[in-house]
Amino acid sequence: MAESKEKAVILTGASRGIGQAIAHHLLQHNHKIVAVARTHSALDQLHYQYPDQVDVLAGDLQDLEIAKRAVDICEERWGRVDAVVVNHGTLDPVKKVADTEANEWAEAFGLNVFSAVALVKAAIPSLRQTHGTIIFTSSGAAVKGTPGWACYGATKAVLNHLAISLSVEESLITSIAVRPGVVDTEMQRDIREKHAEAMGPQASERFLKLKEEGGLLRPEQPGHVIAKLAVAGTEEIKELSGKFLNWDDGSLAAFQEDA
Repeated sequence: MAESKEKAVILTGASRGIGQAIAHHLLQHNHKIVAVARTHSALDQLHYQYPDQVDVLAGDLQDLEIAKRAVDICEERWGRVDAVVVNHGTLDPVKKVADTEANEWAEAFGLNVFSAVALVKAAIPSLRQTHGTIIFTSSGAAVKGTPGWACYGATKAVLNHLAISLSVEESLITSIAVRPGVVDTEMQRDIREKHAEAMGPQASERFLKLKEEGGLLRPEQPGHVIAKLAVAGTEEIKELSGKFLNWDDGSLAAFQEDA
């Protein structure tokens, strides 16, 4: 993969897990980011380490005004938006459909879907100018059933289709949904410690074994692939627009770690 010029990226869910890995990789390669997360304190370390490359925006993305603020900050600070990485979201409610209420789904869709739509819409004018990129951190849950994950999987399926729709509506923008695999993050800890009963013994045992047997990915593995895709040249990734790809898919070999 060719080294890309310095780019300006809006990154949500930047304070931990995969998002934090994405942020560090971008910053170590001299890119600029607007890091978005719920609390300012979680982003302070990034700003301390890279004061000239990071602007932070703390807020709940369910407040749809946060999306426009993120775009405004990126344009004011660096004069453009080259990429948007939609990496935030919630697994809740982890309940079987029969046990959920519609308002719980509405809240999850507000964070996982509606805020993503707001951010994408706000960024489209700038991304058209830069021939930019949108990366959605998706999930295998979008195409596979797990007890208790109906709402979460549905929200990720929406993001996959959003990538498809953008690929046919916005010819100047590249949009890709990436499945990061099963990663050693706080979400995985919550799955093991909080949600076993709702998921049932078969599903919960699978996640326990992945942890015990060293089967979880490091956040840097998919995170670095997502970071590289976000700042890649249009000619390198345009043919991937609209696709839902595993982080280790063969078509992404150029973006994966050498080791």
